[in-house]
Amino acid sequence: MFNFDYYNPTRILFGTERIADIGKHIPADARVLITYGSGSAKKFGTVDEARAALGNRKIHEFAGIEANPHFDTLMKAVDLVKEKKITFLLAIGGGSVVDGTKFIAAAALYHGDVWEMWSKKLPIKRVMPLGCVMTLPATGSESNGTAVVTHTGLGAKVGYSHPLLFPQFAVLDPRKSYTLPARQVANGVVDAFVHVIEQYLTYPAYGKVQDRFAEGLLLTLIEEGPKALIKSENYNVRATITWSATLALNGLIGVGVPQDWATHRIGHQLTALYNLDHAQTLAVLLPALLHVQRDTKHLKLLQYADRVWNLREGGEESRITAAIDKTRDFFESMGVKTRLSDYGLPESAIDEVMDNLERFNMLPQGEHQDIDAVAARRILSLSY
Repeated sequence: MFNFDYYNPTRILFGTERIADIGKHIPADARVLITYGSGSAKKFGTVDEARAALGNRKIHEFAGIEANPHFDTLMKAVDLVKEKKITFLLAIGGGSVVDGTKFIAAAALYHGDVWEMWSKKLPIKRVMPLGCVMTLPATGSESNGTAVVTHTGLGAKVGYSHPLLFPQFAVLDPRKSYTLPARQVANGVVDAFVHVIEQYLTYPAYGKVQDRFAEGLLLTLIEEGPKALIKSENYNVRATITWSATLALNGLIGVGVPQDWATHRIGHQLTALYNLDHAQTLAVLLPALLHVQRDTKHLKLLQYADRVWNLREGGEESRITAAIDKTRDFFESMGVKTRLSDYGLPESAIDEVMDNLERFNMLPQGEHQDIDAVAARRILSLSY
């Protein structure tokens, strides 16, 4: 196991009616900007609940943060923050709204070219304080210091990580996910599943605690994910998925062990270029990546086959193939297709993604940094 620091400052407010408690964690004299997406947070009353909990604080709203938050949209929010002298940000929605609000928090106090800071991972000294109310369990953004933003003009989707970007608190009320359409529920489960895989399916580092945590999360998502599509208002199912999504990317299972993230970073290009849902890109790419990287991931793939899919008979290569196939089948069972052709993308998409990867210097990738242009093209070709 590698040396590591682990620090997570986010306070989790889990359970029913926890929005009522947010006033305890925001200064009484704060000028609050509530951020949200397409309007469901408003339609289903979550914004009103937050307003009630904020009491007499001065409140403004910013709506319209996209499913893959756009730089131009977020910069409008930054202008509003400065105009209204906002002192606290409250995100209501899924991971994209939280990611976008993290960007706002950093950009509003940054003196210089904001996109250059974000894309070149330049250091920041201050950010605005923020909290969040989650309505879509998926990304784990509510309990980590990472955010991903899309610059549509450049065709770029870029992540940025900094300890200052951890939300101060996160409300996780599983009931807020009851109104989600099946597609978003399925996407959330797939997203959380692949988050775990990126930190688990690499090579052995004697991270036995991390491995068992990861395998428990994978098994839980496999068991509970399909139930969530059938039992839309089963509190226990939604609570389990909500907590699994947070634990999948709050840093705990990734400490002291190697991590991959190639599936995510290649997938970001598919979202930036073709606006595919983030989880759709992951479902397309992960099975292909596991095939291409099966030699370097050999030992962990065998462990995954055994402990997650109960595959113990037959030769090693056949067990690995079966585990990859079962992974694809799980995504399909959630209603998330696993081929680029399923989404109507032309074969030329492979060249366009490769152009992006090379243009933004995003190769090599992987835990061994061995996913070069040749390997990335193989992954994309197998994904088609």
